[in-house]
Amino acid sequence: MPIASGSAHGEGVNRLLRSYRAIPVTSTVRLAKPTSNLFRARAKSTAPGLDTSGLTGVLGVDTVGKTADVAGMCTYEDLVAATLPHGLSPLVVPQLKTITLGGAVTGLGIESASFRNGLPHESVLEMDILTGSGEIITASPDHHPDLYRGFPNSYGTLGYSVRLRIELEPVRPFVALRHIRFRSLDELVAVMESIVNSASFQGERVDYVDGVVFSADESYLCLGTQTEVSGPVSDYTGQRIYYRSIQHADGIGNDRLTIHDYLWRWDTDWFWCSRAFGAQNPRIRRLWPRKYRRSSVYWKLIGLDQRYDIADRIERFNGRPVRERVVQDVEVPLSHTGQFLRWFLDEVPIEPVWLCPLRLRDSQGWPLYPIRSGQTYVNIGFWSSVPVGSTEGATNRLIEHKVSELGGHKSLYSESFYPGEEFEALYGGEHYRTLKKTYDPDNRLLDLYAKAVRRQ
Repeated sequence: MPIASGSAHGEGVNRLLRSYRAIPVTSTVRLAKPTSNLFRARAKSTAPGLDTSGLTGVLGVDTVGKTADVAGMCTYEDLVAATLPHGLSPLVVPQLKTITLGGAVTGLGIESASFRNGLPHESVLEMDILTGSGEIITASPDHHPDLYRGFPNSYGTLGYSVRLRIELEPVRPFVALRHIRFRSLDELVAVMESIVNSASFQGERVDYVDGVVFSADESYLCLGTQTEVSGPVSDYTGQRIYYRSIQHADGIGNDRLTIHDYLWRWDTDWFWCSRAFGAQNPRIRRLWPRKYRRSSVYWKLIGLDQRYDIADRIERFNGRPVRERVVQDVEVPLSHTGQFLRWFLDEVPIEPVWLCPLRLRDSQGWPLYPIRSGQTYVNIGFWSSVPVGSTEGATNRLIEHKVSELGGHKSLYSESFYPGEEFEALYGGEHYRTLKKTYDPDNRLLDLYAKAVRRQ
C-alpha cells in the first residue's frame, strides 16, 4: 500500500518526479546520490541528477506483522536503528552502514544470515519503482511480477525504488560467537556444508555463519548464535580489530557482541581494508577519531584516489608499475569452493578472503542473477590490488573466466570485462531486453551492459 501523497514521503516523491521531468530527454538519468558503495568508475555527467533527498527514512515499522515500509534511499544504518528497539531486524543486513535498502535490492547484498534468509531482495513484499518511462509502479509477486523479479541486479537500469515493504525477523540482544580454525580448505567446506544443511554445529543452533581465509592452512568459520543471556561483550569500534580477533592457534575461539555491534562488526575497519589507510597501525589508530573509523570515510578516501590517481602517482614516483584494482565478490557453488580457493590462493596475491554461504529462499529464481534455487553457493569476497598485467583488467578477467568455468556468478558493483554475448548469457539476455522495452521504452536509463562493463 503506497504511502499517502500528502505525507513527507509523498513530498519527497513529488520532488523526485519533478527532478526526473527536468532532465533533458537527451541526457542520461542518474541519481544525485551523496554516497556510493560501487567500485567501478563511470563517465562524468554534467546533467542534474534525480533528487532523492526526501527518500531517506524509515516510513513505519509494523511490530505485529513484522514488516517495515522504507524509503528507497534509506541506509541500513538508519533502518537497523529503527527496527532494533522493537527487537526486530531486516532478514539480511549487508555489512556496511551506508548501503541503502534500494541499493541492496537493485544491486544485491549478502551477509551471514544468507544461508537461511537468502538475499535482501527476497524479503521484499512490494516496492514502488520509478521506471524509465517516468511512471511509479508498485511491483510485487502478484502485481507486475516481471518487474518484481527482474529488478534485482538491474542496477538502476530499469528504475529506482521509491518505497519498499520488507519482512523483519525477531532478534535477541546478544550474539555468542565461535571462531573455528581449519588447516584444510576441504575440511572447512565440509563443515560449512553441514552447518548450512542443519543450521547447527555440535548440537548448538547457528543463526549466522561466515568465514575468513588467511592462507591454505589457516581459515576460519565464524558462527553466531543469538542469545538473551547478558554478560561481558567485546568492542571492536575502538583499538581492537575484529578480523584479527578471529585468529587463534587451534580449535574454537569464543566471543560475544551485542546484536547491534554484531551487525556492524565489519564496518569499523571495512573488513580489513582500513589497513590501506594506516588505520590499523596502533599509533595512527589512537589518533584517528572513532567516529571516522567507518567504511563511509574510507570510501571517500578511495574516491579521492580515483579522482586524482594518488596511488598510481605514488607507484610511478617510486619506480614501480601501477596496480590493478581487484575488488570483487563472486558466488561459487559450494561443491567447487575448495577448488576455487586453492586456485585463487595460487594465482592471485590477495589475502585475507571473505566467505559467506548463501541459499536462495525463493524457488522461482531471479532472472538477472540466475543462481540456482535449492543449491548452496559461497560468496567469496576479495578487495585489494595486484601488479598490473599485460592487458587491462588481466587478473579480473582471469577471475571472471574461472568463476564461469565453475558454474558461478559475479556481482556487478565493481569492474567487469565480459564480452557482450557472454554478459547476456550470464545476466538476463532476452529477458532483460524485454523488461527494458516494457519499462524504459525510450532508453532514458542506461543499459546494464553499458553501465556494468562499459562504465558509462
